Amino acid sequence: MHGGTVAVVGGSIAGCAAALAAHRGGAAEVTVYERAAGHLADRGAGLAVHNDRYAELASAGYLDTGMPWLQLCRRRWYTRDGELPLGRPVGELPFPFRTYNWGPLWRELRARMPETAVFRGDSPVRTVETSPDGAAVRLEDGSTHQADLVVGADGYRSVVRGAAFPDVRPAYAGYLAWRGAFPAERLAALGPDPDDAWPVEDCVFAVFTGGHAVIYRIPDGTGGHRANWVLYAVPPPNAALGLDTPTSLPPGTLSEALHACFTQVTGELLPPYWGGLLQLTRPEELFIQPLYDFTAPHYAAGRLLLAGDAATVARPHTGGGAVKALQDATALEAAFTAADTWSEVPAAYEAARGPVGVSMMELGRRLGEALVLRSPDWRTVGQAQLDALWAGAGASAFGGRGLSGASGPAPRAAGRRTRYRT
Repeated sequence: MHGGTVAVVGGSIAGCAAALAAHRGGAAEVTVYERAAGHLADRGAGLAVHNDRYAELASAGYLDTGMPWLQLCRRRWYTRDGELPLGRPVGELPFPFRTYNWGPLWRELRARMPETAVFRGDSPVRTVETSPDGAAVRLEDGSTHQADLVVGADGYRSVVRGAAFPDVRPAYAGYLAWRGAFPAERLAALGPDPDDAWPVEDCVFAVFTGGHAVIYRIPDGTGGHRANWVLYAVPPPNAALGLDTPTSLPPGTLSEALHACFTQVTGELLPPYWGGLLQLTRPEELFIQPLYDFTAPHYAAGRLLLAGDAATVARPHTGGGAVKALQDATALEAAFTAADTWSEVPAAYEAARGPVGVSMMELGRRLGEALVLRSPDWRTVGQAQLDALWAGAGASAFGGRGLSGASGPAPRAAGRRTRYRT
């Protein structure tokens, strides 16, 4: 099937990948409608891609070595033990992941979109309406645009999902993720050689009863590095966040209660070195993401398809959010390529991606229970208990499920691998 018009609602990583997929699958016209007026490359922090998932996505043409990345190898777990700077080592697990900076990765995907695709910023979509023959995208400015098929890649508050499945409501998980990223040069404030305490290839899990911090380096897009972290913890009861409706708290909007909670966790619950590292984050770099999860009952409804967080939000513990969005694009391309009629595209896409969304959401919930809501007394945990906890959470899909029908790892091409510089 070739020709036709595809509208993509949402222009972030999932949206750019979906637009590329529709073009490769044979769509004649592709238009992306993005709410934000500014440059998305300045948004977001770090993300990680499992080596095996990278090989599959590189083979499919959605990632490559031209996108700045940093290789990690292991995950070291620490818990507070008196005033020991790093804390007591709990154990170590493999961590074969590449890390990326959201902004440069988005910029590279945006650049790979075909010149024939139209990217419309400052174009928020009000509603989407469907008919047996297509769909209409109605913008906030009152204009209406017809398409043969609409891909909703507009995040967890998706307008497209609202049109397809109005009863789906993301459920608050009961805890928050504090996030931050800052230039790695600041690490010198913690000691003369940060590599001695924190080798570049290490991801750190700094754990405490009721939460943990995940800390790793990411490329900054210019040859240097940034320290990237996420801290999971239950907010204080006086935070008054009003989390019935999905939301986020951007930098500069954190309440006094949330700042006090961050100070208490980093100063009293984390080992001194790792708590001090998080405290190097400036207020304008610190933001909060309340955690929600859900999955739509289907990834397709008539001429509407869902991709990325519009389809499924799994808690970030899974290490596979961005991976799943890119995998959604590969399945979309395959559905286009194999179809003879428009009605065949949604059916093939749903069959490929629906089960993956359910499994990743369930994995995120299990890990959230094991690492936050019902975390152990880490003072008593060693390597054997850590291995058992991780296996018990069913974390074999950590980093994302393998692509259905993937041909296996692609050869590693030479490219830009960033190196740490002090």
